[in-house]
Amino acid sequence: MEVVRNERFSAKDWALVEWDRAHYEDCAFHDVDFSEARLTGCTFAHCHFGNVRFNAAELMTCAIVQSQFQRCSFFDARLTECKLTGSQFVDCGLRPLTVEGGDFSFVSLRGQNLTAAKLGALRLREADLTGADLTRVDLRGADLSGAQLKDVVLKGADLRGADLGGVALRGVDVTGAKIDLAQAALFATAYGAVVGD
Repeated sequence: MEVVRNERFSAKDWALVEWDRAHYEDCAFHDVDFSEARLTGCTFAHCHFGNVRFNAAELMTCAIVQSQFQRCSFFDARLTECKLTGSQFVDCGLRPLTVEGGDFSFVSLRGQNLTAAKLGALRLREADLTGADLTRVDLRGADLSGAQLKDVVLKGADLRGADLGGVALRGVDVTGAKIDLAQAALFATAYGAVVGD
């Protein structure tokens, strides 16, 4: 397997490219256009993406781990069964975004606007969602165990079936959010209620 290491790519027009199993480590991508690209089985480890456009791109079974996205755009992008563990998003455009399955454990999405994103069944264990806007986000069946939800906005979000184990629920505003009965009991317990007969 050929791995590209310690390279810097600037002002590349890679719109519409189709990459299969490309591998990068410790690389930097700046002002790169991946619009409408199709990346399948690609891996990026310890990479930095600055002002990169993934608009309408499709990423399938890709692994982008311990990497940073800064001022990147994911308008209408689709990520299918991708692994982004430990990666960080800073000042990115993440809407509309569709994520089907995959593992975003330990990802930092602090303060990001994910309004109306589709994140159902996504693994978000111990993810940092502090201050993120999750208005109308579909989180059905997602694994949010241990996630940080301080100051998160969940207005109109769908949390039914999501795993909220280990989440500090006290202070999480779920006004207008859809939750199931088990989750309602968790929230009640977090506020000191005794649930039962």
